[in-house]
Amino acid sequence: MEETRGLWWIILLRAYGKLTGDYSLQERVDVQTGLKMILNLCLTDGFDMFPSLLVTDGSCMIDRRMGIHGHPLEIQALFYSALRCSREMLAANEGSSNLIRAINNRLSALSFHIREYYWVDMKKINEIYRYKTEEYSMDATNKFNIYPEQIPLWLMDWIPEEGGYLIGNLQPAHMDFRFFTLGNLWSIVSSLGTPRQNEAILNLIEAKWDDLGSHMPLKICYPALDNEEWRIITGSDPKNTPWSYHNGGSWPTLLWQFTLACIKMRRIELAKKAVALAEKRLPIDLWPEYYDTRTGKFIGKQSRLYQTWTISGFLTSKMLLKKPEMASMLFWEEDYELLEICVCALNKSGRRKCSRGAARSQILV
Repeated sequence: MEETRGLWWIILLRAYGKLTGDYSLQERVDVQTGLKMILNLCLTDGFDMFPSLLVTDGSCMIDRRMGIHGHPLEIQALFYSALRCSREMLAANEGSSNLIRAINNRLSALSFHIREYYWVDMKKINEIYRYKTEEYSMDATNKFNIYPEQIPLWLMDWIPEEGGYLIGNLQPAHMDFRFFTLGNLWSIVSSLGTPRQNEAILNLIEAKWDDLGSHMPLKICYPALDNEEWRIITGSDPKNTPWSYHNGGSWPTLLWQFTLACIKMRRIELAKKAVALAEKRLPIDLWPEYYDTRTGKFIGKQSRLYQTWTISGFLTSKMLLKKPEMASMLFWEEDYELLEICVCALNKSGRRKCSRGAARSQILV
């Protein structure tokens, strides 16, 4: 989790200015210097060729071994948000012009990469199911050399007809098809996904409520690692047993991100359903950190009580539902000017640039 603090700091700095109207903090020289230091670190050229950030296992909300090393969705969504925040807050001068240019280039490349390669729905899974492998050309459909056998059996029956989501991770010859809640919710909030993708993510959560919400919203990821997979990937972690803690546990702190995403997509009734469910249990259960079991029935076996992020997540959700107009200060709409310089579609002749018209039509890329 420590690796994400710089990104969250940038996001919260922007939120503070928006909500209070006090922009003097972000304009301070030491704050601007800190902002630039974080950005220079994240935007430094390395050996990795992808626009997504390369990180180690345990580098996000899931801070123990869970097989999320590489390019986990949660980090990419936070990175995208932090870049959009920074572009708003950086003082425009000669010293920041190159940095702002680098931010714009990375934003367009990252949004294309996630929208095109991380997205799965019934149509995309069927496409992967019929992939040819060992393709090497600009015209290749299977650009990451994904083997169809990687599609897990649970996914074929789980994915709804209407709905989809952004997968947890992507690397050459590897797709992590698990559903990670925070990454998908923050992709909606930041407009990392297209409007149509954002709507489909909430469709999936609603269709699969018994799996992702059930007795206590929301699952941190789905499904849980179990049996031999759990032993190998987690190292037989006694805290991350199947459907516990970060291995498929339910975390009430995710309520506020869920509420924010629902308000943005005009799905307030879905948010109210989740908050009402939590409101019945959290005060009685003494505000635990997380819940265990497949349906989130039990308080986590090592869950701490009176957790600040559980209480604040619930209270933030209640406040957002009371004043939904305030939510617009915390989320981002689609940036059509940014889309004009991004590569948003593929055809047989290679990549072509998108137009404002294509962006506004909300075509799924």
